[in-house]
Amino acid sequence: MQSIPVDTTRLGVLRCAVEPEAKISNFDTQEVKKDRDGNTIYTVGVMVRQEGRRVSVIEISVTGEPRGVTEGTEVRVTGLEAFAWSMGDRHGISFRAAAITPVPPVPAPAKSGGGA
Repeated sequence: MQSIPVDTTRLGVLRCAVEPEAKISNFDTQEVKKDRDGNTIYTVGVMVRQEGRRVSVIEISVTGEPRGVTEGTEVRVTGLEAFAWSMGDRHGISFRAAAITPVPPVPAPAKSGGGA
């Protein structure tokens, strides 16, 4: 399966739509998916808003729990890759990232105490 790097600077504002959840590899046993080093793989639903009112939600897999990422938080996605897949008559695109981190809030400008 070939990976396609994604330029996240062209995706506009990225926000967490669904908080990180451990990815399940076997729904019958509820076994959690791990990478080859034994680290848990998490899935985060991320809203992508490029322009206007159009919003898409993509599920991004990432190794290790993204700390500080909660619903509604603006996030930075590092090393995003897309993978085309097919299984029988089903097909789609999956996403994987090296990291998902919260964007620190911009402090509000200080108000001057303009007394006369």
